[in-house]
This record gives sequence, C-alpha cells and structure tokens, in this order.
Amino acid sequence: MSNRSHRNAGHIGMNRLRKQGLLHSSVRAAVPLLTGRTSHVAAVADCLATLRRIPAGSIQLVICDPPYNINVAVWDDLDHYVDWAGQWMAEVERVLSPAGNFVLFGGLQYQGEAGSGDLLSLMSWMRRHSSMRLANLIIWNYPNGMSAQRFFANRHEEIAWFARTPKYYFDLDAVRTRLEPERLAAYKRDKRLNPDNLDKGINPTNVWRIPRLNGNAKERVGHPTQKPKALIARIVRALSYPGSTVLDFFAGSGVTTRVAIETGRHSISTDADETFLTYVGRQLEQIGHREDYVLIEDQHWLDHPVLRAGADPDK
Repeated sequence: MSNRSHRNAGHIGMNRLRKQGLLHSSVRAAVPLLTGRTSHVAAVADCLATLRRIPAGSIQLVICDPPYNINVAVWDDLDHYVDWAGQWMAEVERVLSPAGNFVLFGGLQYQGEAGSGDLLSLMSWMRRHSSMRLANLIIWNYPNGMSAQRFFANRHEEIAWFARTPKYYFDLDAVRTRLEPERLAAYKRDKRLNPDNLDKGINPTNVWRIPRLNGNAKERVGHPTQKPKALIARIVRALSYPGSTVLDFFAGSGVTTRVAIETGRHSISTDADETFLTYVGRQLEQIGHREDYVLIEDQHWLDHPVLRAGADPDK
C-alpha cells in the first residue's frame, strides 16, 4: 500500500513551498516590543469577567487548565459545568487572532466522577458550537503517578490544541528535539529525510514525556495542581511568537506568567483564587531580578497600551 501522506494536500503544498523557497502563511515576523520590555497582567478575577474585557482578535495563545470539577478544592466544585465552560470557550474564540491557538488541558480519567468536566465533554461542546479546528491531541506522558488495583495506573493526560483558523501560527523549529551525534548520523543516511531539518532537531511528536512535579521540586510554589514549566514552555514557544500576548484565565500557580517573561511574550494571567498573586510572587522570586518586563497588578490593566501589541499584525 502506498504512503497516504504522498496524496495529502497539506504535505504536497508544504513541499511545493519549500522547493520554491517560500514560507507558509503561519510563519511571520514577531511584533516589535513597544517599550523593549514585555508587560504582564497578574490579577485576581473571574474568568468570564476577564475575557469580556479583552478586545476581539487581540490574543495569540490561550492556555486553559480549567477546574475538572472533581472537588480537589473549593474552586473545583461547579453546577452545570459544561454550560459554564461553554461561556468561556465561546469568549476564547472571540478574543483569539486569526492566527491564534487555544490549548485546553483535561483528562479522560475523570469521566466517571460525579459532576466532573472531562475533556471529552468540552471537546464535544467545541465540535457542536465552535468553528475552531482541532489541530492536535497531545498526550502528556509522565513516569510518576498514583498506583491502581482495578485498572491500569494512569500515566498521561490529554491536551487538546484548537486553531482559530486554518492560518494558525506554529513554530516547529522552536521546539525540535536535538539528536545525539550517532543518531543524527544514522538519520542522515536516510535520503528521504531533510538533512537541514535534522541538524535543527526532529519533531517531538504529539506524545510528550515530561515528568510531573514531585513534592520536593524546586519549581513548586504551593499550588496543588501546578504544571511543569517545561510543559508550558513548549506550548508557548510553538504556538505563539515573541511580542505576542498569551492569555491564561485559570492561571493557578502563575507558571504561564513566568514562561511568558522568560520567552519574551506579553501575558494576561488571572485566577479567582485569592492566593494567586502569592503564587505569582514566588514564580518571580525564582526568576530573580531582571529588567526586561513590567508586572501590572492594578485594576485598569486593560488600558495599558503595550498589551495590544499581541494582536495579529496581519489583521
């Protein structure tokens, strides 16, 4: 049987562009930083209140790690979960730029929990009510986790990546996996592979083996469901560009703010938990003193002009 990718219109188009020395529409120059520094909102606020204040088409990347409604904390117990989630998912589509991306964390392992909001339910809502396309379903695989007796112990979580339009931004080169010299030499003997791409590294695939944070991890800031910085950084580097704006309205541990600072993006991070600003402060302590960003905590954050730099430059 012939390789189906040989008849794939997308692959054919990309190969044609490469042979002509042209770039895909998703490849664009970064928006110049208006002040030479990035700006970062960190505020205690309701998710819908945050979203409704943001102009349409102004956000490049939304990272969303919502409550799973399994009662791990007071913020994780909601009635009519999917109806509530539908409100902020509709707002996400509005605020994203045409090249924008929406990354939704979740888990299928919670579907048996009473009142839970598993990822299948949210993806089903998206399929019925949204025009965004599912670009990838990413499997976050981790070696550490709970044991089990009546089923296979879970060692992964799903991450759904939705694109606002077919012209979504994606920077593979920013997240390629470098090859060891011996493996690189072996790959280069395969004439079907592009040697230039091999030198930059290989596609990390949609299965990401990144350990969860253990209780003694130096990254820990005290949040019960904190995600590893390496996981968020891969998402930010691949699906946004320097100078664009990243939004996280369930910002939890504040790791999105930290990653945005370290990668030269603007960010808006809010959470309804009053402890959120404490977590952000601990993240910034781990970064140490630096002068390439400004943190905005006042209630008039939307008026700050630099945050509008994240809007799609082609819009």
